[in-house]
Amino acid sequence: MARSNRAILVGLQRPDDTAAEAQALLAELHELVSNVGVEIRGSIIARLREENPRTLVGSGKLEEIAQLARDNECGLIIFDDELTPAQQRNWEKDAKLRAIDRQEIILDIFITRAKTREAVLQVELAALQQMLPRLKRLWSHLDRQRGGGTMQRDAGETQLEMDQRKIRDKIAKVRRDLAEVVAQRATQRKQRKRVPLPTFSIVGYTNAGKSSLLNKLTGSEVLAANKLFATLDPTTRRLALPSGRALLLTDTVGFVRRLPHRLVEAFKATLEEAVQADFLVHVIDLGSPERDKHAETTLQVLTEIGAGDRPVITVLNKADLCDEVERAQALAAYPDAKLVSTKTGEGIPALLQRLEECAASRDEHMTLLIPHDQYAMLSKLHAGATILNSKALPEGTRVEVYVPTRLQETCRAWAIKE
Repeated sequence: MARSNRAILVGLQRPDDTAAEAQALLAELHELVSNVGVEIRGSIIARLREENPRTLVGSGKLEEIAQLARDNECGLIIFDDELTPAQQRNWEKDAKLRAIDRQEIILDIFITRAKTREAVLQVELAALQQMLPRLKRLWSHLDRQRGGGTMQRDAGETQLEMDQRKIRDKIAKVRRDLAEVVAQRATQRKQRKRVPLPTFSIVGYTNAGKSSLLNKLTGSEVLAANKLFATLDPTTRRLALPSGRALLLTDTVGFVRRLPHRLVEAFKATLEEAVQADFLVHVIDLGSPERDKHAETTLQVLTEIGAGDRPVITVLNKADLCDEVERAQALAAYPDAKLVSTKTGEGIPALLQRLEECAASRDEHMTLLIPHDQYAMLSKLHAGATILNSKALPEGTRVEVYVPTRLQETCRAWAIKE
């Protein structure tokens, strides 16, 4: 394996961070890096009193990290914190090692996971935005290789400007293409709203079991892999509740601490599904020692994208992996949560009942007598309401129905007292 594919991981512990927090973030970085095919040969936590603007860490720690990399025949340093383009250049100049950060790793994972045109465009936009300020690093490499005469440097600057313009033009094109896809998604959302079912979006930290929950509840077969960011594209399924009431359930991209801002921006179209939902189903990995931090990150991102005011159903997933003490502690921290195991089915009936209650809060129980010449209205009720029973009568069709908010005023004209 080439030295460039062997890495030392560097975590940072600032004055306000505990050793446990720094170690947990480093462990998460380890999991992220393991998803991109890089061999991890060592790791270190650097304690920072203050950031060095030139290389992030001080010169002594830089040399310590560089020596650790040389001892382990590594050509790559991966920081848990964001590096500026200048800091990356300085690391390569001072330590003769390539330095990247958590954000680049997350971006690489997104690139491998993107399947649909929308996801591919969103990732491409983020990658181009990442690349633009880092072009100078590439050209400084070429300049050194050529020997660096004045004429060559001028030519390099000209080529750098040309490359920057090409990337800016490409960014503009990707934005236009993405706007078309976003418009298509908006059209699809409007079509769903014509069928006025309550909407629920499943949100949560990456690998918490969101896709597994969607599959368990709806009987679908959405990819549910035990890996980070297995889902980049929202998937919507219709769920029929035990009462006969129906709702729409959407799986969304998972969150992660220190999610690159450019990725949040790029994926706003995808995350729009959470903003537009009537309710959020927040899935937390019960067995994770970092579950509270993960929950905090999820709620923070939801607030950033404008979904912080949505009603939330909290689901503590993977209950089958925890003992009674862990369960009790978790329920004490999240008293309104539902304990669930998508593997064993534990807690699924209770969760369905909670979904039923939420959906019912938007519905009104009505008995209607729909005249025969209002067949279109009857079709709307079949498509977007929950009909409990119906009976054909000489004067029309009598239906007992749960009517969603969007149809209630229209239906009052045919309401009858039981």
